[in-house]
Amino acid sequence: MVRDGAFLGPLELFDGRWVVGDATRPGTRWVELRPDGLYQHEPDSEGRLVPWSRIMTGIWITWGKHFWNPNSRGRYTVRGTVAGRHGGWMHMTLRHPYENHQLSFDQHARPYRVVDVLRLEYLLRHLIDEGKLHLLGEPEWVGHAVAHLADGKNRWITVRSLRRTAAEAAEAAVPGSL
Repeated sequence: MVRDGAFLGPLELFDGRWVVGDATRPGTRWVELRPDGLYQHEPDSEGRLVPWSRIMTGIWITWGKHFWNPNSRGRYTVRGTVAGRHGGWMHMTLRHPYENHQLSFDQHARPYRVVDVLRLEYLLRHLIDEGKLHLLGEPEWVGHAVAHLADGKNRWITVRSLRRTAAEAAEAAVPGSL
């Protein structure tokens, strides 16, 4: 069993739930992975749910105060971490009705390694391509996948290696496989 505080980039286990963003501080924005979909938590709001069945194409993450420049992947340090603390955005395309959609989250105080963010993105894309995005609603499954991805080496960060790593993590995440 994975303990609270386990993380992969902005994805973290908090109070038995997997969340994207800093859910530990009051007044922050974060996204919870629930059995029924992605749930956006925001200050002074009841939140909103994006059901797994509505998410069509790959989810990608950008950094900054504003979502309207999805081509800006943000700034990075020479140490391979995300620069700045303005928060992040999960971009996706939804169906019924078709629309581009963004969910916002506040960053943790700890830096995010770029390789971890890329591994998370590729895992999300792999699950969408395989029609298994709903697995993100199973905390145990996510814990196994995160454990597999967090142990990865950083020698080659190519599209091919990221795809392979995401597929291996999804296969290894079957409960009882670790």
